[in-house]
Amino acid sequence: MAGLINELVTGVVENVLKEILKKAGAKTTTKRKRRQTRSVTTGRFKKTKTVKRAAQKKQVSRRRAAASRSRARSR
Repeated sequence: MAGLINELVTGVVENVLKEILKKAGAKTTTKRKRRQTRSVTTGRFKKTKTVKRAAQKKQVSRRRAAASRSRARSR
Protein backbone atom coordinates (compact mmCIF):
# COMPACT_ATOMS: atom_id res chain seq x y z
CA MET A 1 0.00 0.00 0.00
CA ALA A 2 2.78 2.40 0.92
CA GLY A 3 4.59 1.54 -2.32
CA LEU A 4 1.49 2.39 -4.34
CA ILE A 5 1.12 5.80 -2.67
CA ASN A 6 4.85 6.46 -3.08
CA GLU A 7 4.65 5.59 -6.78
CA LEU A 8 1.62 7.84 -7.26
CA VAL A 9 3.28 10.79 -5.51
CA THR A 10 6.55 10.45 -7.43
CA GLY A 11 4.66 10.24 -10.73
CA VAL A 12 2.73 13.42 -9.96
CA VAL A 13 5.90 15.26 -8.86
CA GLU A 14 7.77 14.21 -12.01
CA ASN A 15 4.94 15.36 -14.28
CA VAL A 16 4.69 18.72 -12.50
CA LEU A 17 8.45 19.26 -12.78
CA LYS A 18 8.34 18.40 -16.50
CA GLU A 19 5.57 20.96 -17.06
CA ILE A 20 7.44 23.66 -15.15
CA LEU A 21 10.69 23.04 -17.00
CA LYS A 22 8.93 22.90 -20.36
CA LYS A 23 7.38 26.34 -19.85
CA ALA A 24 10.57 27.90 -18.47
CA GLY A 25 12.12 28.41 -21.92
CA ALA A 26 12.49 31.87 -23.42
CA LYS A 27 9.40 32.82 -25.39
CA THR A 28 10.52 36.27 -26.51
CA THR A 29 11.30 36.95 -30.14
CA THR A 30 14.92 37.16 -31.19
CA LYS A 31 16.36 40.54 -31.97
CA ARG A 32 17.90 40.98 -35.41
CA LYS A 33 21.60 41.72 -35.55
CA ARG A 34 23.29 43.71 -38.27
CA ARG A 35 25.96 41.97 -40.26
CA GLN A 36 29.43 43.01 -39.15
CA THR A 37 31.98 44.08 -41.72
CA ARG A 38 35.56 42.89 -41.48
CA SER A 39 38.61 45.04 -41.94
CA VAL A 40 40.48 44.33 -45.17
CA THR A 41 43.94 44.60 -43.59
CA THR A 42 43.54 42.86 -40.23
CA GLY A 43 40.46 40.72 -40.84
CA ARG A 44 38.90 41.79 -37.54
CA PHE A 45 35.44 43.25 -37.17
CA LYS A 46 35.18 47.00 -37.68
CA LYS A 47 33.60 49.09 -34.96
CA THR A 48 30.50 50.84 -36.25
CA LYS A 49 29.99 54.51 -35.50
CA THR A 50 26.74 55.43 -33.78
CA VAL A 51 24.56 57.80 -35.76
CA LYS A 52 23.31 60.78 -33.79
CA ARG A 53 19.57 61.05 -34.18
CA ALA A 54 17.71 64.31 -34.49
CA ALA A 55 15.40 65.38 -31.69
CA GLN A 56 11.86 64.17 -31.98
CA LYS A 57 9.38 66.64 -33.47
CA LYS A 58 6.52 67.67 -31.25
CA GLN A 59 3.05 66.79 -32.38
CA VAL A 60 1.74 70.30 -32.83
CA SER A 61 -1.45 69.33 -34.63
CA ARG A 62 -2.62 67.14 -31.75
CA ARG A 63 -1.80 69.84 -29.23
CA ARG A 64 -3.78 72.41 -31.25
CA ALA A 65 -6.73 70.05 -31.61
CA ALA A 66 -6.79 69.45 -27.84
CA ALA A 67 -6.56 73.19 -27.19
CA SER A 68 -9.45 73.94 -29.54
CA ARG A 69 -11.55 71.24 -27.90
CA SER A 70 -10.95 72.65 -24.44
CA ARG A 71 -11.80 76.17 -25.71
CA ALA A 72 -15.07 74.86 -27.21
CA ARG A 73 -15.91 73.12 -23.94
CA SER A 74 -15.40 76.26 -21.86
CA ARG A 75 -17.82 78.32 -23.99
